[in-house]
Amino acid sequence: MAADLNGSVPCNPAEAAIGTSARRKVSLRLLPVIAVGYGLAYLDRVNISFASLQMNQDLHFSATVYGLGAGLFFIGYAFCEVPSNLLLLRFGAKRWLARIMFTWGLLAAATMFVRTPLEFYVLRFLLGVAEAGFFPGVIYYLTLWFPAQMRARAVSRFYIALPLGSTVMGLLAGWLLGLGGKLGLAGWQWLFLLEGLPSVVFSGVILWALPDGPQKAKWLTLEEKDWIRRQLEADGARAHLGHGAGALQALMSPKVWTVGLFFFCALTCNYAYQFSAPAMLQAATGWNVANVGYLVAGFGVAGALAMLLNGAHSDRTRERRMHIVNPCVLMAASFLAAGWSGWGWLTVAGLGMSFVAFMAMQGPALAVPTEFLAGRAAAAGIAAMNTITMFSGFVGPYWMGRVKDLTGSYFVGVRGLLVPSLLAGGLMWALTRSLERRAVVLGRLGEESA
Repeated sequence: MAADLNGSVPCNPAEAAIGTSARRKVSLRLLPVIAVGYGLAYLDRVNISFASLQMNQDLHFSATVYGLGAGLFFIGYAFCEVPSNLLLLRFGAKRWLARIMFTWGLLAAATMFVRTPLEFYVLRFLLGVAEAGFFPGVIYYLTLWFPAQMRARAVSRFYIALPLGSTVMGLLAGWLLGLGGKLGLAGWQWLFLLEGLPSVVFSGVILWALPDGPQKAKWLTLEEKDWIRRQLEADGARAHLGHGAGALQALMSPKVWTVGLFFFCALTCNYAYQFSAPAMLQAATGWNVANVGYLVAGFGVAGALAMLLNGAHSDRTRERRMHIVNPCVLMAASFLAAGWSGWGWLTVAGLGMSFVAFMAMQGPALAVPTEFLAGRAAAAGIAAMNTITMFSGFVGPYWMGRVKDLTGSYFVGVRGLLVPSLLAGGLMWALTRSLERRAVVLGRLGEESA
């Protein structure tokens, strides 16, 4: 059966009903589990932003030491990204994702034992090594279940765990840091312990709840499995690097590198914000840790809504470019406002809007690579993109910490984020224009062959 130009397989009303049933089952069975897993990963990755409010003082860490330690997580992650995703192909998604969760949970909890900068650096690096491959593995896993035209919504529905992770972190931070003194532990030690162990427990849920593919899902009927297979085959036929492409071909693709550089720029901005937000917001408001946590939680809710709405609208209109570029421009304007305003509520509004804009673009942006990658090329290509991206997690926090120590303020660092915000928008503009031109050419060739 031939696919239409949008990549979906034409079907009669009976087949449409099967497709609706298959999509509903897959969404309800998989996305909540993946969302909780990613939320825990995000929480364990960035909870040091709140822990640092006590830890840096207790351990006499400078802003540079803290920023370097925060960033080293991403160096470990980047070095192990592609090998981890290839091992996922070998051992199966659920086994490898469960292994990742178990080891990162243990290491996240072990951060409570650090005493020196070197111990902090080593543990953050090892945490990155342990978590490597989880996010690209999940993105690849979704390509086994969701047709291309549904992926922005699917990504948004699990990736909503990222802004909601900020909400949970903000709500818990004040209480956990307030446990200081109990059982002889500082508040920041309780934070690492009680936010790390749930990942260890949830690794068992991942192992139990995630089938390795549609054909192994006992809760899908044969007709539903066949519908998913045909939809994905149609996507593979359209992909620039499809099921027949090897990992090396994907790694050498200019499109893969362009998407990787886009996310590097966008995430440099986000991680610079995330690891410094509690300190900046506390300086701007004069509030205590608990109230700053509630403010961060509010930003998380707003970011989650923006992610869902923009992702759904992008899928409905089948337009990616402006759903990504416009938030990049808004993010740049927000950093400019926050960086020039001086401490006050305009700083708070600018920082909050930058976070919301970043979250809004995620669904459409993460759907773009799955429009030109499929099969084994998707696993390698997505991992390569995320490898490039992960270095942003080192650059962003280190940039903010270093500038803070040199200037005594975060303002210069915030203003500097204008550049990667605009560069991200330019890269995605160029890439989506290229993909649209290719789609037009393929459409004309299809009409001629018909």
